[in-house]
Amino acid sequence: MQRTKQIATITSIVILMGFLLVQPIKGLVNKDKGGAASDTESSSLVTFELVSQQAKQGLNVNIIKEISDIEAQLRDASDSKKIDLLQQLAMKWDDVNRPAPTGFIYEKLADLDAKFDYWLKAGNAYREAYANLQDTSMAGAFNGYAINAYQKALEINGNDLDAKTGLGSAYVSGTNNPMAGIALLQEVVKADPSHIDANKNLGLFSMQSRQFDRAIDRFKTVVSLKPDAESYFYLATSYENIGLKREAIAAFEKSRELAADPTLTQFINRKIDELSK
Repeated sequence: MQRTKQIATITSIVILMGFLLVQPIKGLVNKDKGGAASDTESSSLVTFELVSQQAKQGLNVNIIKEISDIEAQLRDASDSKKIDLLQQLAMKWDDVNRPAPTGFIYEKLADLDAKFDYWLKAGNAYREAYANLQDTSMAGAFNGYAINAYQKALEINGNDLDAKTGLGSAYVSGTNNPMAGIALLQEVVKADPSHIDANKNLGLFSMQSRQFDRAIDRFKTVVSLKPDAESYFYLATSYENIGLKREAIAAFEKSRELAADPTLTQFINRKIDELSK
């Protein structure tokens, strides 16, 4: 299952990259003040029942039956039994890489037992759910759910750097107050300069605002700590955008080496050919 998740992540990089560089960070480079209210309104339409139904599409019939059986048991279960069933359900959805229903499940667990871990996992799942969505109303709803979950987590443990990173990233991605999110992420890397997720998100937001020099610094930190195909791809793209072709080729080659995925490999081969001319 972990291999399936890795491939899903890797093959989405090229799509995300194209979307990333044409979409401004809301509030940083445009003055549109709309969106917050509409995101709140749309959240009422994005329910667990809806995302569960959508997430089952394309799954193996046996897995669908297993998930549906657990959902049926939940309807009449006691609170203590619900916790056990919800934990089983969260594992099922996570195994098949469906973050949207996973977020709802962890939020339901947190409502029954307000643990920090449940709220953090809910926020992380919601954040993953909206990351590659092109449906802006659904993305806005999941972003709002993520913000709420991270805020709940920080009410329990206000010093947790992972929750601060998640909240900061959600603020930048989906609100008209991106600088509050950037400030949170900078607070995290000040407390822990080696925090991978905070550095990666600051790098992505630097790319989105076309500050490629800053993005390079962030992604160099990330790959020095935990090299992966995605981060090397972003590093390469940042080098490419400021005309450092040799550095871009080297980073693309590292991304290709770590990806072991035909789709990304073919794309990188084309990029290297273009940069080598």
